Amino acid sequence: MVVVAYEAAGLLDIACVTSTLEEANWHGAAPPYEVRVATAGGHPVTCGTGLTVQAQQSLERITGPLDTLVVSGGIGHEDAAANPLIVAHVRRLARESRRVASVCTGAYVLAAAGLLDGLRATTHWQLAPTLAARFPKVDVDPGPIFIRNGNVATSAGVTAALDLTMAFVEEDNGAQLARTVARNLVTYLQRPGNQAQMSMFVSAPSPANDLVKRTVEYITGHLAADLTTLVLADTAGVSERHLTRLFLKHLGQTPGRFVRLARTEAAAHLLAATSLPMASIAVRCGFGTAETLRQAFVDRYGIPPSRYRLTQTSASG
Repeated sequence: MVVVAYEAAGLLDIACVTSTLEEANWHGAAPPYEVRVATAGGHPVTCGTGLTVQAQQSLERITGPLDTLVVSGGIGHEDAAANPLIVAHVRRLARESRRVASVCTGAYVLAAAGLLDGLRATTHWQLAPTLAARFPKVDVDPGPIFIRNGNVATSAGVTAALDLTMAFVEEDNGAQLARTVARNLVTYLQRPGNQAQMSMFVSAPSPANDLVKRTVEYITGHLAADLTTLVLADTAGVSERHLTRLFLKHLGQTPGRFVRLARTEAAAHLLAATSLPMASIAVRCGFGTAETLRQAFVDRYGIPPSRYRLTQTSASG
């Protein structure tokens, strides 16, 4: 298991992977993971936090076959993706690895190596637009915690590396060992990969437009009410067309789309935090029926609400 680091890489990006795998070793991973941090020239690197990480191997001297190649993210990702030596060796080692993965902005390095062309990939939500603009052959989705495409995986920001590595541990060693590792790390067994990176309720709309902000506050406070675009426009005192134009400009989505996402996320919170029956959650969140909730949930998270609730129950246990 090789973790690629570079100048100004994220210390948590590296440690979430290495610590999880070593924890798995302590509890009987078979065969045990042999974890190596590799850098260009085998030199120590100073992480974005200012702490120094010692390399165990030189990137240039590693040869396959490898089990898993993981490229870390960090504020130095731009320079790493522009470094022909790092990119070339990541491309070479990817051909000799059973699995290839990136943490956070490590996706930039995989993209620079051509390893994400034609694939759906994720990265930190804040930097996803830049990744998409720079590498148009990559289908960038800023929503999920991690995405698997066959033997290639990309994860969201920082601690999402823990979720991806836990998925690897379960895939390699089964659910029982993964559960033990999760309990010792005091973390979720495994959040679903399609779970959203960031709550839309803490992603504030642009304060430059008070009307949009007031409308969003009304939506999130009245999820069970009639929230059609016509009603929202009347409440805001503008036309449907003008409200839609403002939402697209400031939130990048229509009012209808925002309402659906707000309701779905509210349902996810209730599924995880309460024992309310599905029908009650559907009504409380404005879906009307459990089937409408199920359809919206599958569209958003890729799994039905019943399975999501089981996942959250397993995590809390």
